[in-house]
Amino acid sequence: MLVEILLYIIIFIYGIVIGSFVNVLIYRLPLHENITTEHSHCMSCGHRLRWYDLVPLFSWVFLKGKCRYCKTKISAQYPIIEAVNGCGYVLIFLMNGLNFTSILYALCFSMLTAITVIDWRTYEIPLGLNITILVLGAIHLALDYHNFLYYLIGMVSVSGFLLLLFIITGGRGIGGGDIKLMFAAGLLLGWKHIILALVIGCIIGSIVHLTLMKIKGKGRVLAFGPYLSIGIFIVMLFGSQILNWYIGLLF
Repeated sequence: MLVEILLYIIIFIYGIVIGSFVNVLIYRLPLHENITTEHSHCMSCGHRLRWYDLVPLFSWVFLKGKCRYCKTKISAQYPIIEAVNGCGYVLIFLMNGLNFTSILYALCFSMLTAITVIDWRTYEIPLGLNITILVLGAIHLALDYHNFLYYLIGMVSVSGFLLLLFIITGGRGIGGGDIKLMFAAGLLLGWKHIILALVIGCIIGSIVHLTLMKIKGKGRVLAFGPYLSIGIFIVMLFGSQILNWYIGLLF
């Protein structure tokens, strides 16, 4: 039990460290800034940050949410994203076990977190994030090659439907980034699971957006990526259980 607890603590630490990189993606990708070679810096004074300014969660708390150099307030987004990523990693490993698939799902979750925030703000999904998920799907396919048809059909079962919707509506009904997201995630999850992710995403998106339209006067246009991402995450955690429950109702 003690060893298992220590393993999950390590998983959480890895999660918040990668969550720090997710913050970099969220900030830099919409601005088309380099995510690998440019040093981390304060967005207000431009001062280059030291390693002790970048310790996930703890630096923000220690600095009381302010830049060490110019004392400008630092957005709470940074520790929130790091904590969410760490907790997401722990949940994925708890539900799917300590295996390589969980590693792929955890990395996918990081991409989904970045997609959720970026699409919510800009109505765009950076291509690089979808490509990363596609690569994770290709690795998963290689590991489970005996079921390759399940994953290959998953690539087109939902994305093909969304592409048809895109063509029929002239691009007004769905965004190209959403199509690419479901294409990539379909390879990772397989056709039954990606269809379930779409259904869950549509239900959550309808409820949340209709509520926002009612309360905050939001327009009809919505960023669909966050809801699809939530659907994918739920399926990564509970997809098989939900499918088995549904099939049990039918037979």
